[in-house]
Amino acid sequence: MSAKTAAEIRKQVERFLPKVLKPSRYLGSEWNSERKDWELTRVHMAFAFPDVYEVGMSHLGTRILYHLVNSYENFLCERVFAPWLDMEEKMREREIPLYALESYRPVKDFDVLGFTLQYEMSFSNILNMLELAGIPLRTKDRGPQHPWIIAGGPCAYNPEPLAPFVDFFMLGESEETLPELLKLIEKQKENPVAREEFLLKVTQIEGAYVPEFYEVHYQEDGRIKKIEADPRVPQTIEKAIVRDLDGAFYPTNPIVPYMEIVHDRMMLEVMRGCSRGCRFCQAGMLYRPVRERSPETLLRHAEELVKSTGYEEISLTSLSTGDYTCIQPVVRSILDKYSEDKVSVSLPSLRLDSFDVKLAEEVQKVRKSGLTFAPEAGTQRLRDVINKGVTEENLLQATESAFKAGWSTIKLYFMIGLPTETQEDLNGIVSMAKKVVELGTRMGRRNVTVTVSTSSFVPKSHTPFQWEPQEGMASLEQKQKYLREKLRDRRIKYNYHDVKTSYLEAVFAKGDRRLADVLERAVKEGCKFDGWSEHFKYETWLQSLEELGLDPHFYANRAMDYDDVLPWNHLASGVSKRYLVGEHHQALKEITTKDCRYIDCTGCGICTDRGIQIDLKG
Repeated sequence: MSAKTAAEIRKQVERFLPKVLKPSRYLGSEWNSERKDWELTRVHMAFAFPDVYEVGMSHLGTRILYHLVNSYENFLCERVFAPWLDMEEKMREREIPLYALESYRPVKDFDVLGFTLQYEMSFSNILNMLELAGIPLRTKDRGPQHPWIIAGGPCAYNPEPLAPFVDFFMLGESEETLPELLKLIEKQKENPVAREEFLLKVTQIEGAYVPEFYEVHYQEDGRIKKIEADPRVPQTIEKAIVRDLDGAFYPTNPIVPYMEIVHDRMMLEVMRGCSRGCRFCQAGMLYRPVRERSPETLLRHAEELVKSTGYEEISLTSLSTGDYTCIQPVVRSILDKYSEDKVSVSLPSLRLDSFDVKLAEEVQKVRKSGLTFAPEAGTQRLRDVINKGVTEENLLQATESAFKAGWSTIKLYFMIGLPTETQEDLNGIVSMAKKVVELGTRMGRRNVTVTVSTSSFVPKSHTPFQWEPQEGMASLEQKQKYLREKLRDRRIKYNYHDVKTSYLEAVFAKGDRRLADVLERAVKEGCKFDGWSEHFKYETWLQSLEELGLDPHFYANRAMDYDDVLPWNHLASGVSKRYLVGEHHQALKEITTKDCRYIDCTGCGICTDRGIQIDLKG
């Protein structure tokens, strides 16, 4: 693409913007967006979310890091999202490169282009965005004139399929390490050193992983033989952890989009981490240890958010908001102060065993919506296998309380294909849904609606189930068909996730560096927005895998041994292998592990090995 200035890009974009779907995705002049002077700042970063605007702007991490970087006098941060297909087509027609929203500058002019890795099915968008920006895809083909390509987020704990395309990954929480990195880049701009010397300095930052310093050797059968680290860098990368959430940066002046986004509300992060120990849940392992914000901090944040945004809903976010020690007084304080202004509170992640109907009623005085619960499995046996820690009695008590309080719409989330699942477990899903429906009808609720949603289990790295295979697609599709037939009831809606998408997600979730060639080829064949069912090109992916001699079943459907070298062996979540193996054994024995916040330490290693003191502030 020919070189274009920001002014030229803006002029061209303004001409055709009314002709694309949702033009406000591309304006960049929203309330609370920051436009800093390029010439007065030393390091320029573009924060990239590899999906559409309304998805990326709903991500709390994007909000935090954008305002964090801009809080430094010498740093500038602007945003870029994956343009939707109609916008991309017009950009390519007019040779407009990918640009940052705030200034319309081409992203290739920035010093750093940082991607967040939230979902394996967005990997293709990362390569497509690099290509649209005019940046060589592979690190080996880039020079000093190109930005550093960095990435972080949950998928950075197994980023190997992206290793040839990303200069370095940041493992863990970046509030403290990202500014440290940008200061290093500032020094590099002032006194440049060779690429290798600079990258060696990067490896000294907590959580920084530079793939080119690690060589992967394979056995003849395709398994990894060993991962060999350069002697000058750490053998294992330890994630970065923010130890004190009260002292951590938190934006109370977030951008307010012109258009409706997925989570269109104020977000108040009450705690980070979860100690429940669900064995399928990657987030529950990656974000340990549990840390809480104090009520005083939360109420101060709430006041500032209300003043700066104009939103009428505050969402108390965490992996399990009901487990926050001071949830009731915080909710009541917010409602007492803001209910007259019609500001409501939402609790997006309530557990069955900690559901408090009085709290739910309190929350929904201003604005009433449906309730969502996640039993995850249909029988107690399988819930014990996955360590979910809730019972059918919990579900029926919670829904009975909800029906009594006036609710008539309930959503239930389950997974299919979990390790050891049987026909009885499937029948349990049907039974639970029908019991809830009958309970609501019996209690006189009119228009009772129970929505049952199922997703297919995807084994993820750094969990007790990382050694497990994904169940075959034909079997999963048969299970979906069975549930569809058994849940035929006008009061029950059944939704399910596409099995083919889950299959490819498993391939990349457990994948190694050899998949990089597949990824590059698939993108050249037009793969992008793979998380969007209408644009997922499954056959193209299969063809790319076949032409490069890789078997997707090897990744998705192969059971791994404990002594196998996993693609992510050199990347540490802080939870020990000994603990994960023990939890896998406990799962197969159908034995649960209690929450370590309320009993003795369960020995995952995150606190003892890292010397972390947990203060629950309760």
